[in-house]
Amino acid sequence: MRNVWHELSGLLLPMTCAGCGRPRTELCAVCGAALLGGPARRVRPSPGPPGLPAVYAAAPYENAVRAVLLAHKERGALGLAGVLGRALAGCVRAGTGQLGGAATPSGAGPLRADAPLLLVPVPSARSATAARGHDPVRRIAVTAARELRRAGRPAHVFPVLRQRRAVADQSGLDARQRRANLAGALELTAAGERFFRRGLVRHDRVILVDDLLTTGSTLAEAARAVGEGRGTDREPSVRGGCRAAVVAASPSAFEINRN
Repeated sequence: MRNVWHELSGLLLPMTCAGCGRPRTELCAVCGAALLGGPARRVRPSPGPPGLPAVYAAAPYENAVRAVLLAHKERGALGLAGVLGRALAGCVRAGTGQLGGAATPSGAGPLRADAPLLLVPVPSARSATAARGHDPVRRIAVTAARELRRAGRPAHVFPVLRQRRAVADQSGLDARQRRANLAGALELTAAGERFFRRGLVRHDRVILVDDLLTTGSTLAEAARAVGEGRGTDREPSVRGGCRAAVVAASPSAFEINRN
């Protein structure tokens, strides 16, 4: 019945693939494979900003992947949140050592299977959220958490970051300018600060999530803000550090040899 309704809605409300424009589908198999067809990989921009945690991404930000992310983010193609959330969930699994139980690059090792993960979305400016009519990163995070739980991995969205001050438009800024633009721009919410200060949240359960990594400045700033909640007598930075997952990253971030 669901497939029949999908076909009827495609006739009444013509749609095209967000990735390539193929008619009568929101996302074709080829463009879906660009997001989900390969394993998540560790990515790192060059130069990487100080404080950037280990980041995993599903695909390079180019061609169909770029088009799909923009359609969801800027044009309100909310039906794409499902596939984007599945891609993000795969990155979370990779970053927490759930693929084969391998140790993670941060040195913290794989997390216990029963340890709930806390997905912390990078916040958008209120003006941007209002203009778009939705919060794309939080929507993808909710879908990713649902996908992880469906696969038996406890996970929850933990929206504990907010903007402390306004920032300039990042487009057109180089890596150094972006770091300066974002320095000190994020902070924990009052509820988030209480959780961390009271030791109710372990930092190695925290996964920062975003839709895209370019220079890494946004995730580095988010990690700094979360790190402030640790206090001076909490877990050591190596074993207690947060991790990060994004749907896509700049192609150059995939090309760095990390061996």
